[in-house]
Amino acid sequence: MELNQLTAISPVDGRYHSQTAALADYYSEYALIYYRIRVEVEYFIALCEIPLPPLASVTSSQIEIIRDIYRNCDDEIVRRVKAIERKTHHDVKSVEYYLKERFRWFGIDASFGEFIHFGLTSQDINNTAIPLSHKEAVQSEYVPAFYKVLNRLQQLADLYSQTPMLARTHGQPASPTRLGKEIAVYVERLEIQFQQLLAIPFSAKFGGATGNFNAHHVAYPAIDWKSFADRFVNDTLGLSRSQTTTQIEHYDNLAAQCDAFKRIGNIVTDLCRDLWMYISQDYFKQKIVDTEVGSSAMPHKVNPIDFENAEGNLGIANALWEYLAGKLPVSRLQRDLTDSTVLRNLGVPMAHTLIAFDSLAKGLDKLMLNPSALKADLVRNWMVVSEGIQTVLRREGYPEPYEALKALTRNGKNINRKKMDAFIDTLEVSPEVKTELKSITPLNYTGI
Repeated sequence: MELNQLTAISPVDGRYHSQTAALADYYSEYALIYYRIRVEVEYFIALCEIPLPPLASVTSSQIEIIRDIYRNCDDEIVRRVKAIERKTHHDVKSVEYYLKERFRWFGIDASFGEFIHFGLTSQDINNTAIPLSHKEAVQSEYVPAFYKVLNRLQQLADLYSQTPMLARTHGQPASPTRLGKEIAVYVERLEIQFQQLLAIPFSAKFGGATGNFNAHHVAYPAIDWKSFADRFVNDTLGLSRSQTTTQIEHYDNLAAQCDAFKRIGNIVTDLCRDLWMYISQDYFKQKIVDTEVGSSAMPHKVNPIDFENAEGNLGIANALWEYLAGKLPVSRLQRDLTDSTVLRNLGVPMAHTLIAFDSLAKGLDKLMLNPSALKADLVRNWMVVSEGIQTVLRREGYPEPYEALKALTRNGKNINRKKMDAFIDTLEVSPEVKTELKSITPLNYTGI
């Protein structure tokens, strides 16, 4: 069976392919080979720029030819690397052998090719290529998708900033709030967690077989290899070099990123559930698309599927973010191989997260406020102004005001404006205070 969107096992590459296709540029096997080639090439060029004595004669024109190898990376190059890997059974070594092939094809001195991958272990390439691809994916795909959601939420928060709404604490009618403010709660939460995410470095390991530059130092002890590695990783690649490592990056910062992605996912899940509830309470209706079907049996249904889809995808994403955060920093002694296979799945929770963001954005665009439902719910629950009334009575020195309001409102009987006004008339307070108390309604008792 040919692999395509209909035969893919994962919905990421099947049903949702159109929403996740851009991530292939960063997390696919093709992408990993491209980034490995890119790191190997830039490392070789960095050695030329020291200059390492055997590479002193490499010309600037040759450097540009070599750099064009990854700039012009295509299917043919990737397939050739995979063909070499089938023989070597080693993914990173196959990149080195491919680059040596290209050097010979370009007529570049074969001795120069021996300085491709000079002094390195596979993880010096993997632990720079993967964080580099991940960084560029976050910048190019995650950040715009996040801001699309955040900006839409800010618009809704502004639009409904003066819209009174019955609050529900413990699921029960509570002191009124404003719809815009409740949406603004999520805006603030997301902004704070997003800034924390951006503050986490994209860390990389670069230091040889066990992190000590053994091979580099024994060959060229006069060169400051730590400073060289810092310049290469931090300046050339734009990452943050971890200074003291084993054979692999310790992944603590990547784990922190995964935790940050998960926290953002939890906040968005919370938002989806609240919006789902608001729709079920008829506070929002959803725009109807004539060609769509809500239920195979009930023609009237307009289901909040976008919010449900987002919640489901965030659940999968967060389970994987949590696993990655817990697994990656743990490795036996100077390294075991478990991180390698796990890292190959880094794009999976990112894909589910972006699917969720896309669904949420669609759902937000379908929302239509139903102000009559919000108003009716407030008027139906007049007892929620009892907090305000008893507080004003406290100000006036009225004896046991809380108890007086409790006796009125916590007895299972319906309270409306007429009953509340009648109660206020029985209070031994000045006419001015009675007027003040009667002016408090569920529609204006919304705080600041």
